[in-house]
Amino acid sequence: MKTPAEYLDAPVFYLTYPTGEIAEQVPVVSYDDALRAVETALADAEKYRYLLMRALRRTQELEDAVPFSPAGADVRPLYPDIAA
Repeated sequence: MKTPAEYLDAPVFYLTYPTGEIAEQVPVVSYDDALRAVETALADAEKYRYLLMRALRRTQELEDAVPFSPAGADVRPLYPDIAA
């Protein structure tokens, strides 16, 4: 996944006072650039959501295909010479 700064591929300006002094390093971007970055991030989130849901469905299908039954399982000692 990308970091939030990677979605913003527009110039970032820093807010300054009328005297020219930088105002606490506050980054400023245009509204259109910010809106474009948010739309791109939401599209990526939707893609990741789809991939996650698909992986969860596949995992669930695998768990349903291989039933786990501990009561009927054949238990063997890991070290047969010690487990006497």
